[in-house]
Amino acid sequence: MSESYDYLFKFLIIGRAGSGKSCLLHQFIDSKFKEDSSHTIGVEFGSRIVNVGGKSIKLQIWDTAGQERFRSVTRSYYRGAAGALLVYDTTSRDSFNVLWNWLNDARTLASQNICILLVGNKKDLEEEREVTFLEASNFAQENELIFLETSAKTGENVEEAFLKCSKTILAKIETGELDPERIGSGIQYGDASTRNAAGGAAAGGQTPRSRLRPDGCPGGSCRS
Repeated sequence: MSESYDYLFKFLIIGRAGSGKSCLLHQFIDSKFKEDSSHTIGVEFGSRIVNVGGKSIKLQIWDTAGQERFRSVTRSYYRGAAGALLVYDTTSRDSFNVLWNWLNDARTLASQNICILLVGNKKDLEEEREVTFLEASNFAQENELIFLETSAKTGENVEEAFLKCSKTILAKIETGELDPERIGSGIQYGDASTRNAAGGAAAGGQTPRSRLRPDGCPGGSCRS
């Protein structure tokens, strides 16, 4: 029996190797901590349906390798992503210092309206902390990112991270800033009734702003 959902969102998990990206994915999908996690080779994939604002959302999540030798491979998965978790290790200054590399890739290669959430993982290892909450919070504000600290080991804030990003994307759909039918948006309709309802709203004079632009760019946020 096929799964029923209103929307499908493509998500990425990006950041330096060893920051706990795969553990975050497994905790979110299986509610388990992956004790024997090794570095991802290429990409890993997982999916889960969540309820956001009364809508059923299927998240397709691509966990990308953080090692430099795989960058050329993983960049191809950025295209058309609607959301991303940008992950660093709170106990590793180096993982924080290179965040800009992945942030730049995401904003250059993914959907132009991509929602990026900065995730400070391994917050359970407080005695080994090298990056303060305030420092990361300032980085997030300067780069217009949502920010959370998580623990893939205990599960703290893991689900909240994915849900926060999903809520932001859904809100943009409902205001017309994002159009699921726009190629490369990273969003697809699931249930046909959701598509029909959106079409009916447009026909009733509630046309999403993304369809008012002759060049097809949503919300006046097109990049040259």
